[in-house]
Amino acid sequence: MRRRQFISLLGGAALAPLSAVRANAADGCGVPPERGDGWPGGSVAGDSLVNREALCGTADRLATSDANIHAVLVARDGKLAFERYFKGADEIPGYIYGRRVETIAFDADTLHNMKSVSKSVASLVVGIAIDRGLIRGVDEPIFSFFPELSDLRSPEKDRIRLVHVLTMSMGLKWVEATPATGDDDNDETRMHMAWDPCRYVLGLPVTAAAGQEFFYNTGALTLVSAIIRKATGRPLDEFARENLFEPLGITGTAWGRYRGDTDAGGGLRLRPRDMAKIGQLVLAGGRWNGRQIVSKAWIEASTAEKIKANDAQSYGYLWWRGQTRLNDRKISWIGALGRGGQSIRIVPELDLVVAVTAGYYQDYSSQAFRLQFGVFRDVLRAIPPPA
Repeated sequence: MRRRQFISLLGGAALAPLSAVRANAADGCGVPPERGDGWPGGSVAGDSLVNREALCGTADRLATSDANIHAVLVARDGKLAFERYFKGADEIPGYIYGRRVETIAFDADTLHNMKSVSKSVASLVVGIAIDRGLIRGVDEPIFSFFPELSDLRSPEKDRIRLVHVLTMSMGLKWVEATPATGDDDNDETRMHMAWDPCRYVLGLPVTAAAGQEFFYNTGALTLVSAIIRKATGRPLDEFARENLFEPLGITGTAWGRYRGDTDAGGGLRLRPRDMAKIGQLVLAGGRWNGRQIVSKAWIEASTAEKIKANDAQSYGYLWWRGQTRLNDRKISWIGALGRGGQSIRIVPELDLVVAVTAGYYQDYSSQAFRLQFGVFRDVLRAIPPPA
């Protein structure tokens, strides 16, 4: 089965503990303040949700190293239990065009590039559209959304359904930038340069039967973005703002567009606290502060394993699933994962959400991926077992 090789490194590697326990955490290290954003303020006294000293030790080590981790937030039992921000190098928009690298002191108000975490957020938007009857379901043929592209149809492509778009199993040839391919051989770049990006994606040759194998394809999100626009009459980012972000109390976002359509594959910028809200929404079956925002049925369907992605992970509807070993048992997690170290990991059995941001956008090395996943492992070690 053909898969992007670097994906197997993301979330699958072990790392020696980063933690170096502080003498005490009574100084308020990592205690989330009350900000009026829906998360209640934390408390040092009587906090049984996390081992704060262990997390502060990890955070102190990150702060004094070249780890380039930008933020670590932990929510448990529906409460934001730990929050730390760091200084590090980040890619930001250039003065005229392109991007430049600048050292930033991150804080709770800093919007961060989500990269492919955007894909999992887009999955929630699709679920809301289906919940409201604006899209009939995941079994809809892909060309039913794109009648203007009927000249691209073939018996093989007619088998592609929305479900295959959401599970990265369309069976179309696709190459994204990796160390092996370089930026010159990159369908994502060619798609964004095309006059009609959806035509570019659906015009690619068939390499496998739809639904047969997983093959990571950001072009799938270009189709998702257009489908949401066609179904709702609004760009995906606008529909998401009204029906997902505002009900979550997320008031500051940025979501880029290409040729008028939302960059659902990687253009979203969120605050880490809002990343944690997305994770908590999924953990709670689509509810936030007593309000059902996404149906429980969609949350369960979209985060369930649909296809094997690599030796260590599986994939749902734009959500990852994986496991990590903690002591003598395996812990299962649901994840929204983005290039550079952006992640929202949800651990239902521990009632836990972990949000991490980082700046490894151009680093595909195993060391970078181990460091990022090591932060998650350290958090797991600092979580008392359920009562």
